[in-house]
Amino acid sequence: MQHKLSLYNTLTRKKEVFEPLHAPFVGMYVCGPTVYGEPHLGHARSAVTFDVLYRYLKQLNYKVRYVKNITDVGHLENDADEGEDKIQKKAKLHHLEPMEVVQYYTNLYQRDIGKLNVLSPDIEPRASGHIIEQIQMIEEILENGMAYIENGSVYFDVPAYHKNHNYGKLSGRIVEDLLNNTRELEGQGEKHSPLDFALWKKASPTHIMRWPSPWGDGFPGWHLECSAMSRKYLGTMFDIHGGGLDLMFPHHECEIAQSQASHNHSDSARYWIHNNMITVNGQKMGKSLGNFINLSDLFSGNHPMLEQAYSPMTIRFFILQAHYRSTLDFSNEALQAARKGYTKLINGLRVLEKLQYSEAEATPDEKLNQELLKLSEDCYRGLNDDLNTARTIASLFNLLKKINSLYLGQLPIDALSRGTFDTIRNTYNELVLDVLGLREEPTGDLENMLDLVLDFYKEAKEAKAYDKVDVIRAELKKQGIVIKDLKTGIDWAYEE
Repeated sequence: MQHKLSLYNTLTRKKEVFEPLHAPFVGMYVCGPTVYGEPHLGHARSAVTFDVLYRYLKQLNYKVRYVKNITDVGHLENDADEGEDKIQKKAKLHHLEPMEVVQYYTNLYQRDIGKLNVLSPDIEPRASGHIIEQIQMIEEILENGMAYIENGSVYFDVPAYHKNHNYGKLSGRIVEDLLNNTRELEGQGEKHSPLDFALWKKASPTHIMRWPSPWGDGFPGWHLECSAMSRKYLGTMFDIHGGGLDLMFPHHECEIAQSQASHNHSDSARYWIHNNMITVNGQKMGKSLGNFINLSDLFSGNHPMLEQAYSPMTIRFFILQAHYRSTLDFSNEALQAARKGYTKLINGLRVLEKLQYSEAEATPDEKLNQELLKLSEDCYRGLNDDLNTARTIASLFNLLKKINSLYLGQLPIDALSRGTFDTIRNTYNELVLDVLGLREEPTGDLENMLDLVLDFYKEAKEAKAYDKVDVIRAELKKQGIVIKDLKTGIDWAYEE
């Protein structure tokens, strides 16, 4: 099957057929977390969205270099150019080195996002490890006359840039409207225009995170790091830049401006892709609103908004059952429904494993074969149409109805050709496991299951059914478990 992937490009406001710059190679950069707090449902949505895109591109035989950064410096409060660095603030509060905060929350992010079966990126650079590249980019922007130095800080000159470029082309913002609606903020008197943003900030005497630069000790601006790191690992122009919709303005708009104003003279990426937000009862989920839910809360069920704990695969399925560009509203009902949907797909994998096909007995029915091939093909249509996982899941459920009918004998399996049988099996397995990234979660508790087996063992022993006793012992031994007959009762241990 030939698959042509189309993606909605925020930059052009339309769906476009994906054509890499240097096929079969694909360069993809996604904005990762600022590591000053626990990963939450919002982080999970972005991570799962771009994980599916990464998986599907690889399924289409592209050689992908996936770069996803860790922001560990320069992201100030309220996403502005004033206030304290989010990580430094946390470090001061807990009397820690900023890099202790960074490491702790990076580990938590990788642990909890990993539970969602999100693949690790190929490169995971940190902003603090790329100060040299950021300084070089600032020097280029200064050289091109689109930045200025004020009191040891360097600012991007938006009006100077806008004379020959379109600042606002990604977000649809109009510079004149922005100027009319932007009030002069206290402490921003260094800026020539309220739209200008920091490329490098002079460090105050109390600022811990600081590096030497041609303009004095300081630290980089938040927007600059992604421009410098994407260029280092993917080149001056690459294929895909992704992130949450909340990053489109100002973060991604500023990235394009920096890239155009440097020696790149490019939009950085050809396809700009944004996932929508998570809402809670129709309200955007966010720390400022106090309605955000950490992933660890979801896994444990320990949160006032949660009726129960939800497994990682339930959360992954919940994210996948909506198109990435639509809002996704959190509710306990939606998560419980996701649990059922996930279980249904996983049960399908088990049914497929049990289906036995014999070519010798086959008498293919052309109509049935055509119907099943069409259902299989339809499973890819959603993915090819702007990564519509919701549609793909609906198509998989349609295919699953037929798979269950084959299993229950309602449809004759010998009416399929070998080609059709292999196609439905491969389509289902590839999409559920390799592209949607769902995996079977163990549902039972090992201790409870063993207690149950030991009860059967005890009953068999008391009934002197020694053949059953021997079978139970032998089967458990295969699993590395030995039964111990003690005076006080029956117990088990791992085989030494």
